Amino acid sequence: MLPTELKADQFAGYPPDARKLIVVHLGVLRQLPISFVPNLLREAIDYDFKFPAERAALDGELAVISALTPAQRKEWFQGFEEISLSAKLLDFDWVDQPAQFVEQQAAYLWTTGQLDGFRKAATGYGNRLQDAAPPAPLPVRRLGIAIIGQGVESYGAPLFRNLREHGTYFGRVKPENGLQLLLEVASSRAKVNPVNYGHWYVDGGAAADHDRLLTSVSYAGLEPIRAALLKKMNAEIAQPGMGPEELRTRMAKVSPQELGMSAAGDAVLDRFQVRLFTEGSGTQIFSTTFAQWTTREVLRRAQPLTLLVRFAPRQRQRPMNELLSDSREGADLDFVGSLRDADMAAYYQWINQQRLPGSDQSALVVWFEGHNQALAIGPSLPRNTKSDSEIDLARLVSLAVG
Repeated sequence: MLPTELKADQFAGYPPDARKLIVVHLGVLRQLPISFVPNLLREAIDYDFKFPAERAALDGELAVISALTPAQRKEWFQGFEEISLSAKLLDFDWVDQPAQFVEQQAAYLWTTGQLDGFRKAATGYGNRLQDAAPPAPLPVRRLGIAIIGQGVESYGAPLFRNLREHGTYFGRVKPENGLQLLLEVASSRAKVNPVNYGHWYVDGGAAADHDRLLTSVSYAGLEPIRAALLKKMNAEIAQPGMGPEELRTRMAKVSPQELGMSAAGDAVLDRFQVRLFTEGSGTQIFSTTFAQWTTREVLRRAQPLTLLVRFAPRQRQRPMNELLSDSREGADLDFVGSLRDADMAAYYQWINQQRLPGSDQSALVVWFEGHNQALAIGPSLPRNTKSDSEIDLARLVSLAVG
């Protein structure tokens, strides 16, 4: 089927907001290339479960496409028009299964030598879209906070090595009530700038007491969901002929209710939490991986104004069958290894934060929990510098955000 044949009733299986969005823009979708439309539908089909930032981006994209003149539309999508697809792909049910279509299309483009052409077309389209719909200015500077090294009594090697060139190292930080102070900073930002899903607290262990204005996700809090998913994964793996691709496809279809979540809960947040486990690699079994992947996904999808991430010690490596069994017998925590993981994860947090609007004015604070070492990056702080001043964490954040 080609986009020119699209009809409104073909989207009856979409969630209500997604269906309404597509039907409103059906006229323009009929005029777009087959190599492009399923990519758009892959995002639109989950519209009901997207964060406000994601909804706004998709709304803006469709508005820009709809406003293009025929000549502009031809220029924007010429590269996609030149992509040829197989009869098998054209016969695929890409309306109801856009994500699966996109995966199969990518494989086909690679085998037929068209992947570079598609990438060039996609890059050109993305650049034009960004120029046509620049992001709105932020109400406040974006702030990231990473708390690393929970439970580590001492560590002699240098920390924050990848981040020091970007900010100021502080070696005399007052550690007293550090976690509480940082949570209060996040809470106060949420009160001053109340944005839905705009201020987050992610914990790789059990979440500390925090303001309910913060959207919170924790590894310990999701343990029942994680255990239910591991049980489901083990049952699927035991099926004859089950391979990694089939398992991934089945996991992508798992709903929150299948894992014991209430249908009356926060549908957006619940779906997000399930996908942390069904789409992340290692998030089901390692707390540091969970915290790192959650950080990446929160930044990519919710684009928060505030993101506080606290890393907890993970279990040591064990044979994979033991890890997937979720057995607690013999689970040994690797405190120093977890610190190293979290130190690198803080660097990744900065990289991902830099990909968002307002990156030139954003700030990051990384603290070695319970100790006097921290690093702060901000527009008013000097780079690749060391400070010997005694300072508490609230004041440190204030310096970073300016």
